[in-house]
Amino acid sequence: MPDPTPPRSAYLHIPFCHRRCFYCDFAVVPLGDRAGDETGPGSASIQDYLQLLHREIACAPAGPPLSTVYIGGGTPSLLSPVQIQGLLQALRSRFGLQPGAEITLEMDPASFDHARLEAVLATGVNRISLGGQSFDDAVLADLGRRHRRVDLVEACAWMNEALGSGALRSWSLDLIQNLPNQTLEHWEHQLDQALASGAPHLSIYDLSVEPGTVFARRAERDQLPLPPEELAVQLLARTSARLSAAGLSRYEISNHARPGHASRHNRVYWSGAGWWGFGMGATSAPWGERLARPRTREGYRAWLDAPPERPSAVGMPVDDRLLVGLRRREGVDLRELDLEDSARLSLERRWQPFLEEGLLLRRAGRWQLRDPEGMSLSNRVMLEVVLWWEDQEKLQVSA
Repeated sequence: MPDPTPPRSAYLHIPFCHRRCFYCDFAVVPLGDRAGDETGPGSASIQDYLQLLHREIACAPAGPPLSTVYIGGGTPSLLSPVQIQGLLQALRSRFGLQPGAEITLEMDPASFDHARLEAVLATGVNRISLGGQSFDDAVLADLGRRHRRVDLVEACAWMNEALGSGALRSWSLDLIQNLPNQTLEHWEHQLDQALASGAPHLSIYDLSVEPGTVFARRAERDQLPLPPEELAVQLLARTSARLSAAGLSRYEISNHARPGHASRHNRVYWSGAGWWGFGMGATSAPWGERLARPRTREGYRAWLDAPPERPSAVGMPVDDRLLVGLRRREGVDLRELDLEDSARLSLERRWQPFLEEGLLLRRAGRWQLRDPEGMSLSNRVMLEVVLWWEDQEKLQVSA
């Protein structure tokens, strides 16, 4: 196992949004459709929270300059450019930023105009993650989204303009597949529009129905007609084929990029490297051990008053390294993990049926999910990792 070193990446969580989408179970604080950053409704809540966030950053242990920063949420584009610049300055003061650092901001198409985008990019943000989710107005309404197709198309045009001028280094478009009542024909049309948008990076996520969400309540009433598993596999296969043919390579289960546009920050998560996390509900893993912050502002404030001790530098647990490693195109090499021969062989026996079924590949000692077959059925493979790890823990207890 590699010796844990202080991270060079940071995630900042901005929980505020106009409204909670019907599928969302993130740690968010809806402020209403008229919410503003410095003077509008909810502005006092934003400013109060930013004071807490600055406080946590200032108290973080010193570390090397950051090479990636990701500001997510929520809807971070509710912040003013001045507020965004203040957060980046706080990171510079505490850690420093490497020359050429990748700085990503999530933006909602309904939360900014062209002038606002220019002001955001002037703060040092050089990569945008655009939360489009769909090009279909009826679907957007059913998801509880605030924007509509016209907003998304306009935002994509602004992104390409900024990319062409050099003001923006890269940008990504988010879409959701396996939505209620979705057909293969409908998804093909979504892919047509996603490719026409010019986005050099696409993040395409399967809908996940989480407890406590509007979608979960609909599912309980049998009012959420999701695609059957066979269709879900077809949708994923078409996604892989269409995007690959268009020059976007899949480098992780949900992420596809043109050459030079893969998210460096995403790759930190999936490589098993550590990262700083700041803010309500944020998870950090600076020395491998994951640490989750409370999901409410009150809990987060109390947590800051009595933070836990710094975790020991033990590195990411083996099961986590396996799970995140399998998500990547490169896969995992079991020889690089701190495993006894008996444990490694038992996992290989569990994976052998997937190898024979064509879901897994083994190349030069590395185990990889086959694209698209293994990627589409990755949960089956990963479940075996979880069951295998539970067996290993039982053996350690009984030893």
